[in-house]
Amino acid sequence: MNIHRALAITRRIFSGLRHDRRTVALMFLAPAVAMCVFGLAFSGDVKDVNAVVVNQDNATISVSQAVISNLDEEVLNITYLNDVEEAVRRVKNGDAYAAIIFPEGFTESLLMKRANPSYPGDTTIRVRADKSNFNVANAITKCVSEAVLKTAQQAGQDLPMSVDAEDAIYGKGAKFADFFVPGVMAFAVFLLTTLLTLISFVGERTTGNLERLQSTPLRESELVLGYAIAFSIIGMLQTIVLLVIGVAAFHIMIVGNIVLAFVVIALLAVVSLSLGILLSSLAKREAQAIQFFPLIILPTFLLAGIFWPVEAIPQWLRPLSYAIPPSYAVDAIRSVMLRGWGIGGIWIDIVALCGFAAAFLAAAVLSLKRGRR
Repeated sequence: MNIHRALAITRRIFSGLRHDRRTVALMFLAPAVAMCVFGLAFSGDVKDVNAVVVNQDNATISVSQAVISNLDEEVLNITYLNDVEEAVRRVKNGDAYAAIIFPEGFTESLLMKRANPSYPGDTTIRVRADKSNFNVANAITKCVSEAVLKTAQQAGQDLPMSVDAEDAIYGKGAKFADFFVPGVMAFAVFLLTTLLTLISFVGERTTGNLERLQSTPLRESELVLGYAIAFSIIGMLQTIVLLVIGVAAFHIMIVGNIVLAFVVIALLAVVSLSLGILLSSLAKREAQAIQFFPLIILPTFLLAGIFWPVEAIPQWLRPLSYAIPPSYAVDAIRSVMLRGWGIGGIWIDIVALCGFAAAFLAAAVLSLKRGRR
């Protein structure tokens, strides 16, 4: 082995990098961005969650009020109502994640039960939560349980009260897999469709196929539409595979119309391929296309609510989550599969995806027209 020849290869590689500033920048920028985004996304706790409190306890000096005062206001944005049905309706409409209900005679029952454990009074705080977002529902239940424990400690005695979160409004009996799988479906379709389209289009450019196609009567809009139809079908097939695995292997919960979930996935596939075509105009060869991978994967993985709830992301960073198309697809798919919502409940997500699709498709067509000149 000749070390001088090996070092000559090393010098050649660094000489090539010196003329490729984009690659050098990404070598250092990508890990720095990854570290910052991972740290910010996973270092936070669930905060600013909308919850409704209904206190039916009418005691002058009430234990229920003490528990309410010990609820962590950083975790919960509390609205107070007197009507249980109205509180439940707000959770059903998606305006709140949980209704926290204190029964009538709560304080009196606690005092009586403390003296006589067989007293039949109701001392249970009921948390009627939306468990379609598993982590958020758990954070709410934990917050209420901690408030109960703190109240007992302040009283200096055991208080026979409990928290019941079993009667969920949505996602009753849901497991983490039920929350996780819809996010995985959206992530897989967005990631694979964007990257496959990006690499395919760059390959078409480098081989000259794209130039030959553009020399025919084929319009740019027809070319983009052809890709849109193809990758939408691929996205649907990917979803079917993931769904079959989810149902067969993980027994995931499906409450709503699965066809509507497929429509959302198809929309996301159109958004993804349009983004892939758009990004391909910035890459002259496959090696440059690969450099976009971390910029596509990391924000989607960490900020779209796929694996970690948006409510746990620092508040100043949350607007970025709503600039990522999969955020809307994930919310819509979970709402269909776990909440059983129809199109009336997810229309905002559908409009947002249609807006992204229209904007990216138009930009993709323009980038192809500009490339023809």
